[in-house]
Amino acid sequence: MAMLRRVLLAAGAVLLLASTAAAQSYPNRPIKVIVPFVPGTGTDTMGRAMVDAIQPALGQPMVVENRSGAGGSIGANAVAKAVPDGYTLLATSAGHAANPAIYKSLPFDTVEDFVAVAPLAFQPNVLIIAPSRGLKTVQELVAYGKANPGKLTYGSAGIGSGTHLNAEKFRNAAGGYDAVHVPYRGSTEAFPDIMTGRTDYFFSPISAALQLIRAGNLLALGVSSAERSPVLPDVPTTVEAGVPNSEFVLWYGLLAPKGTPREIVQRLHAEVNKALQSAEMKARLGAVGATPWVATSEQFHAHIRKEVQDNIKLAAAAGIKPE
Repeated sequence: MAMLRRVLLAAGAVLLLASTAAAQSYPNRPIKVIVPFVPGTGTDTMGRAMVDAIQPALGQPMVVENRSGAGGSIGANAVAKAVPDGYTLLATSAGHAANPAIYKSLPFDTVEDFVAVAPLAFQPNVLIIAPSRGLKTVQELVAYGKANPGKLTYGSAGIGSGTHLNAEKFRNAAGGYDAVHVPYRGSTEAFPDIMTGRTDYFFSPISAALQLIRAGNLLALGVSSAERSPVLPDVPTTVEAGVPNSEFVLWYGLLAPKGTPREIVQRLHAEVNKALQSAEMKARLGAVGATPWVATSEQFHAHIRKEVQDNIKLAAAAGIKPE
């Protein structure tokens, strides 16, 4: 028994040394960053901004791979099941913390199967509709919904996404009018139907919809933050527009598989935080209405845990049943 114990201790020491050596040489090959939504979405835009900012400091290529579907859980599962060596990461958003409220069974634990490496930014959504739809204000949209039960349709970036929960919170805060949910695989896939009026409205990340709003292809009725967005200063908040308690703000950040060496997590966290302090990154985020979010990995992890619990309560209040 004593001999076995010594062998196990020796083996553990060897593994620890190997892990430490790997962390010290990190990175020495390309890093894959999975974005669990389609290109052009807010999550994709923010993830690529982060990659562009930290890749030079890491000295290795960072390859972004869009792996969408099931409210972001397909891409998240790929990362949860990946080798925890820092070479497969997840650039995700608040939709990650919404999935436990929507799906009865996920192939991973949203909180415990990931290391919260670093948050990136906060960003509100914007309520968009086709200019031709004839509804020009939040009040007009709500009044139409109440007068025509079940006739309004609203899109989302997928069942359980942040855009879905935002729409549900807004609908209930506005009095619970009946509307039909139309899920898409991402924000950009919804835009053609929103612009033609096939789907009536959508709560989109500002970063994804901003250019279409400025071009006149989409009409912005309200933003979901407590204060107006600097990039849409003439657009009222949904609270200003008469819907109290309708605030909803998305977050973006970087996760890694559970078991990723702490030294690697600390290196990535430091590079993200350093990037967030740069004037270039602040300008890039500010241009799409996002606010840098600097926090420790532990604070980020705690935030995700709390948001999972809050979303379960929100989904229940909205009558969303896990599928």
